[in-house]
Amino acid sequence: MTSATNNMAHNNHHKIIHVDMDCFYAAIEMRDNPKLKNNPVAVGGNPGERGVICSCNYIARKFGVHSAMATAKALRSCPKLILLPVNMDKYLAASKEIRKIFRTFTDIIEPLSLDEAYLDVTECKHYCGSATMIAKSIRDKINWQLNLTASAGVAPNKLLAKIASDWNKPNGQLVITPNEVENFMQTLPVEKIFGVGKVTANKFAKLDIKTCADLQTLSLHNLIQHFGKFGAQLYKLCRGIDNRPVEPNRIRKSLSVEETFLNDLTSKADCLAQLPKLIDRLSRRLSSISDLKIKNQFIKVKFYDFTQTTVECLSSNIDLKQYEKLFIDGFDRHQKPVRLIGIGVRFQPEELNQQLTLDSLLNES
Repeated sequence: MTSATNNMAHNNHHKIIHVDMDCFYAAIEMRDNPKLKNNPVAVGGNPGERGVICSCNYIARKFGVHSAMATAKALRSCPKLILLPVNMDKYLAASKEIRKIFRTFTDIIEPLSLDEAYLDVTECKHYCGSATMIAKSIRDKINWQLNLTASAGVAPNKLLAKIASDWNKPNGQLVITPNEVENFMQTLPVEKIFGVGKVTANKFAKLDIKTCADLQTLSLHNLIQHFGKFGAQLYKLCRGIDNRPVEPNRIRKSLSVEETFLNDLTSKADCLAQLPKLIDRLSRRLSSISDLKIKNQFIKVKFYDFTQTTVECLSSNIDLKQYEKLFIDGFDRHQKPVRLIGIGVRFQPEELNQQLTLDSLLNES
């Protein structure tokens, strides 16, 4: 038996569910205002303030609208788009209720955001241990209790569960059994592999690699030659092998806030004047996680042409004077009008084992 087969056998013992809410923010707004139904709806920032789309419904998506798109561009793509402001308190409340439903089945939950999470239901006894039925029950409960829909993927590992949850959206689920993994991976587009971004996708295109079956024809040596360390991961991932555990206590390594300005800031003085407000926002967020010790503070500067730079230094607390020095260092690298400033801190590694899960972050709101 090869090592790859051994890894696959190890994965077969796990039952992983990936739950992903359908257009979460937009769905909550449509639930709370039925008049929005049958209209293109998006939640996001003001187009006059360089806002971006956070969530949109499927009608809006037909016009090319998608999350992270500039709001102004979304309105050009879909002139009849109903744009609503972000109401985070409402979305947090719904997310907490969803998390309660998850906990009725397992405590091994890894939240990825407010609207998606991995669940390890390997030891769950509900429905005689059927992960398929557990996923269906979770989706039904979310629908009954919150009048929202969720999609789910059920598989032997996180890679496949996440891919599967996107397969039958909205309001559907896909199950990939251990025996189906090999065939499923054959036709899977390589862009679906965890960790594959634009750079890697471009390399695939140059090598005429379109599916995981194509990728499987490359040896481990060739993959490392072309993709460096990521090549070793690709060797396993393109075969549907993923041994990452579901981690209930995800580690937070940093915390930051940022501001995109309505008009580009052209002088150092104008930029420096923004720092106290950013520090106030960062301090408020830090106040809820005081058990973490700061090791670095950093600043990010994005210029009008979208080039950006990051500067950081050792520090045990947030200090305005230090942020001012970091900003000046970053600004002087390019000396262009500034579009965005972000400030943040990194935490000491020895404190990370006591770090909050996303659940506890939700409780702060």
